[in-house]
This record gives sequence, structure tokens and C-alpha cells, in this order.
Amino acid sequence: MRDLLMERAPKDYDVATSARPHQLLQLFPGADSVGAHFGVVLVHSDSAQVEVATYRSDLEYTDGRRPDGVHFETDPRQDAMRRDFTINALFLDPFSGEILDFTGGRADLEAKLIRAIGDPDARFREDHLRLLRAVRFAARTGFEIEPETFAAICALAPLVQSVSAERIRDEIARILTEGGPRRGFELLDSTGLLRHILPEVAAMKGVEQPPEFHPEGDVWTHTLIMLDGLKAPSIGLALGVLLHDVGKPPTFRIADRIRFDGHVEKGVEIAHAILTRLRFPNSVTETAEGLVANHMKFMDVPKMKESTLKRFLRLPDFEDHMALHRLDCLSSHGGLENYEYVRQKQREVPPEQLKPRPLITGRDLIAAGYRPGPPFGIVLDEIEDAQLEGRVSTTAEALEMARRSLDAI
Repeated sequence: MRDLLMERAPKDYDVATSARPHQLLQLFPGADSVGAHFGVVLVHSDSAQVEVATYRSDLEYTDGRRPDGVHFETDPRQDAMRRDFTINALFLDPFSGEILDFTGGRADLEAKLIRAIGDPDARFREDHLRLLRAVRFAARTGFEIEPETFAAICALAPLVQSVSAERIRDEIARILTEGGPRRGFELLDSTGLLRHILPEVAAMKGVEQPPEFHPEGDVWTHTLIMLDGLKAPSIGLALGVLLHDVGKPPTFRIADRIRFDGHVEKGVEIAHAILTRLRFPNSVTETAEGLVANHMKFMDVPKMKESTLKRFLRLPDFEDHMALHRLDCLSSHGGLENYEYVRQKQREVPPEQLKPRPLITGRDLIAAGYRPGPPFGIVLDEIEDAQLEGRVSTTAEALEMARRSLDAI
């Protein structure tokens, strides 16, 4: 109902009813009893599926996640009062079209406020994930968090440490990709949540950068500006932006100027630790780590050998690398010369020239009388470099080059 009133397309529809789970299962024989003890049944219709929940009130929460039990109700008011925020407790009667608002959700929608239902302290103690959900809704909608609700989040922020890694991961991913990531991370910081869930990111605050390259300010400010520039990113790109400079705080030093020697390598190490801790899928982790590992290579593209540049251009998810580099430049010195240089190279070099079919393989070297071993890999890489640079173009030329190299070892 919230999204409909905001004239947004809902991502899904949830149904609440006075019918008990056993009645729902009788009405919908193919339904799944995914949480019948909590009154939730999953109804399938063609390719769609809808959660149907029995009106309920919750018993005591003792684990900071779910109620110890529920009491099924016949009054939708009781169901509304157990929910998290007023804007999430609006009901639409499908028969009359009437909007049922028992908590002041419509007024808060109009006032653009995220407000906990009832006592905010109690709502957050019931389910500690609500601390992060408040931030996500505020970021996504652009709403303010109501002062008492905000104060409760600040006071209870340490409780977020009891939330499972997977639930924290999902909220971070949604903050980064559903809209308003900069505001989301500013709120995570101002509420005190950030230092509990991502202390490595919180460490960016106050870490100065050389003004000749970063007139915008410290590492934290630079990262926030980049987050602000994201437009419907993949989670891999969003994490790459968030973590691309995470290695700077531990490598900060002042010599002839502010320097961050080895911050890329350190950043990959820290990013891996964060993404592993939060149990991101391997594919997402690999993408984000690749972005962190390669973001400084754009500095060198005009000086790269042809083979090195072509290998760089064929990195997986290279458009994400380009997007991160563009944001990195626009959020600091503003120069896009290397970005445009790479774009020009992409126009000039057809895809088949970035990764051409190998002229020879290890089997060819064995057929030529050589015993397999580590030198094979070295020599085949040298031949690929020569092929990418146009120094060899036939199998005969490649075999001759391989013979010279192997015979010299």
C-alpha cells in the first residue's frame, strides 16, 4: 500500500486475512506452508506467488529477531500494531477500496517521515534488523527519520551486532542498489550503525588526501560523492565503489606529500575480509575485489604496452571498471582523459583482437618434442603478448618463437 500511495510500482503484494493457516491451505491446495506457525502461507498462481498472512499479534521477542510465538487475530488493527513503521502498516480493503490506517501511516507518508509504531525502543528491541530497515527506507524514499525513532536507533545501535551476517548483507545490498546510497551511508554513520557493521568503512572518515588530486576532501567524502553518482548499479559495482579506497586508512602516511603506498593490495585484502564476513556470493565478491584491485591501473593506460592494454580491456565486467573509474575522476580531480583514451581504444580494437584464438597450445609444444613443465606457461604468455602486439601472426612464427625461448631455458 505504501508504494501505491507514493505512485511507485510495488515489487510484490502481501495479503493479510482473518483466515487461519489451515483454512488457507484448504482454499489453496497447492500453497506452501512456509511459516504456518507464524500464520504465513505462500500461494502460487501461474508464475506469481503471494504471501498470505493471518492477522496476528506477537508474543515476546527474546532473540532480537522473531517472536517466541503469535496469537492469531480477527481484527486487522492488532496486526497493524505489531509492525515496524507506520508507513508499512497501511492496508487496502480489496472489496471496498478503503485504505485502513491504524497507525498514522498516511500522515507520515505526506510528512515524509519514517516513524516506528508505538514505542520505538520496544520496536527495535523486538527485531534488531529494524535498525537497518529504518535507514534503508529513509534512503530509498528520501524521507526523514522521525526524531524519537532516530534517537532510539542511535541509543540501540550496538544491538545490530546480534543480527546475522546474511540479514546485514541483504540490507547493505539494498541500501546500495535501491536508491539513495549516499544518504543511506550518511545515516548509517550518523546513527552509529556504520562502525558496528562496517568499521573498515567508518575508518575512512577524517583520512586526508592530497588536495592536488582530491580537492573534494577526505576518503569518506570522496566515497560518498561516488555513491551519490551511482544509477541503478549492480551490487558488484556498488560494492566496488564503496570499497575501492578501503585500503587507504591503514596505509596513510605523510612523506613529500600524503601517500597511500600499497593501498590497492591492502584494499583487496580488506574487501575480501568484509565480503566473506557478510557472506556475499563468490561471484559478487570476485567482481568487487576485481574493481578494487584494478581501479588504479587507469592511471597507466597511455603508457601500457599494446598487449597489456588489450589484456586490461578484456577484464571481466569491464564496463563496471569503466563506470567506477569515471565516478572516481568526477568525484575528485574531474579529469576524464584516461577514460576517453580507453573508450577510443575500445572503438578501434574489435573484440576478436582483444582475445584472439591462440596460435599454439601446450599440445603443439609437446608435439614439437618438448617436455611439459612450468616454462610452457611462461612461453605461451610471451607468445600471446607478441600476438596481441602484432609481432607474430602465424602458427609457424609462434612455434619458432617458442623454440627459441624454450631452448634458451
